Amino acid sequence: MVFYLGRFVFCFLEFVFGMMYFRAMSINSALQNRSSNACELCSEPDTNLHGYAVPPKENDAIDNLVALCSNCYDKITRSDFSDTNYWRFLTGSIWNEIPSVQALSYKILFKLSAEEWASETVESAQLDESVINWANAEDDLEAARIIHKDAFGVVLATGDSVVLTQNLNVKGANFIAPKGTIVRKIKLVENNAEQVEGKIEGDTIVILTKYLRKSTV
Repeated sequence: MVFYLGRFVFCFLEFVFGMMYFRAMSINSALQNRSSNACELCSEPDTNLHGYAVPPKENDAIDNLVALCSNCYDKITRSDFSDTNYWRFLTGSIWNEIPSVQALSYKILFKLSAEEWASETVESAQLDESVINWANAEDDLEAARIIHKDAFGVVLATGDSVVLTQNLNVKGANFIAPKGTIVRKIKLVENNAEQVEGKIEGDTIVILTKYLRKSTV
């Protein structure tokens, strides 16, 4: 009985891992064929390529992916562009005919634009506008995000408690809220990163974030 149970578990696991292997191969096979088993950025041969979706696209459709070797994949996912000379191969990959490779190459080159060779490559590249928009999309989305921060740069969220860092004259309420006043359960003002709403002595008022410190109490 134990033998049959063990055999059943073994076969089940073999089936599961086999399906996982098949799925991974079926996902990557088209990308491997397109890349000829070499990194589409640095051109180094690699039998263990990684499919990287160029942000902000996330799904694994082949048109969104770039086949990367382990070195390039590791550096990109860690945002490690400190070794600028490592990325000189981008002067070639940006001319690749595949839009996803063009977009990723442009995106990294733009990060390295303080380097003369990178800046010159970006300026000389003749890319479709849609590719450039794709390359810049993640940074544009990040720039558009409204992030509320206190006077010390700490990110605030609705429901936080904050402390006034100076006396505030509360307009329309005829009182001064003293420095050190704790305002609990603030609400972030939409579309304005410099303002939050909070209650002081029963009145809901708008407070500038530059006069606040996030409370840990």
